[in-house]
Amino acid sequence: MATTSVEELAKLAAANSQKANVLAVASGKGGVGKTNVSANLAICLAALGKRVVVLDADFGLANLDIIFGINSKYNLSHFIKGCRTLDQICHTTPSGVDVICGFSGIDSVTGVSDFVRERIIRTLETLSDNYDVIIVDTSAGIGRMVLSFCMASDHTVLVTTPEPTAMTDAYTVLKALTIKRYNGRVSLLVNKASSVAEGKNVYRQVSTAAAQFIGVKLHHTGVLLRDERVSLAVKKRQPVVLEYPKCSTTRALMTVAARLSRVPVSSTAGQSFFKKVVNWFF
Repeated sequence: MATTSVEELAKLAAANSQKANVLAVASGKGGVGKTNVSANLAICLAALGKRVVVLDADFGLANLDIIFGINSKYNLSHFIKGCRTLDQICHTTPSGVDVICGFSGIDSVTGVSDFVRERIIRTLETLSDNYDVIIVDTSAGIGRMVLSFCMASDHTVLVTTPEPTAMTDAYTVLKALTIKRYNGRVSLLVNKASSVAEGKNVYRQVSTAAAQFIGVKLHHTGVLLRDERVSLAVKKRQPVVLEYPKCSTTRALMTVAARLSRVPVSSTAGQSFFKKVVNWFF
């Protein structure tokens, strides 16, 4: 009868206690639909049976609550200041996705004590035990906080459009992550394309430049076509996949979610996601 070694038992225990897959959604510039992608992908992943929480990390213009139709009285700043617990600021939506709303004005919570920093880390790390996927909706650009969230994540999805400026800025984010030696997976999602062919061409252009000039493999996540129903859903403060469940955009997002759900958690050892982020944040 075969025996199981201590090393094999340790590996088995580690597999059974696997932490959540942390997915950062980023973009080089604003207006490409990054927050819409974050919200709707979260719902699609939940529909696939994943336990999902979305963190609004756009501390300049936090607006994830608008997409979900949440009237948020409390947000991440109240938790950081110790006014509210994590449970009190976490909103459970009818779609089964939990949402932690962000705030505007990063300076209002800087300079906390070591005790408070450790409290924040300990509490936030419980998210990794309670969820399968943590989606982080970052700010646009290559600011310090954006790169910090991406560097700490398992997988970064760059959202771009066929506009040359958006493509260039997406490449700039990828280059910045490469310079910092990001060891997670990076993929490109082309939004607002006029056709699937155009979207695939955008991916080829950016991925070719990435391979040629910075030696990085950029994965292809998918293409979302320009769809006025997305704007109509936002005006109704509803995610498009719920407001228009049978439209082509919803089908495309479900395909993207299915693809992302098969991406494994990074096996890189080191500090946890939230420990990295909180230490950089403060």
